[in-house]
Amino acid sequence: MSPDPAAHQALLEALSPVRLPATMATLSWPEIVALLSLGLTLGVLAGLAVLPLTRRRAWRGRARLSDLRALPVPERLLAIARRLGRLPDALRPAAYGAAPPPPDPRIEAIARRARLWRR
Repeated sequence: MSPDPAAHQALLEALSPVRLPATMATLSWPEIVALLSLGLTLGVLAGLAVLPLTRRRAWRGRARLSDLRALPVPERLLAIARRLGRLPDALRPAAYGAAPPPPDPRIEAIARRARLWRR
């Protein structure tokens, strides 16, 4: 049993037109500001929700600086720079070959001092 197209059209014509107040047909400034602030708030909340998923994670290894003694000096300086996030100024000449590398205890002392300032 298919609906009769003529009856359907007659039913639609019999309906009265939708009547909305003129104020509901357009947005006012307070409504625009409210929608904008709601959108910004939802954007900030979404950003905060995604932040833990996109943040770089620090290496959580518990290796000591003395564990790096087995490495050659250039690789040891590179490993220290990676762990600290930068190479301490006192070790830069040795890393670039402008000065001879300091002894192992001195390298570790410089790295420990640089790590204390990063906290």
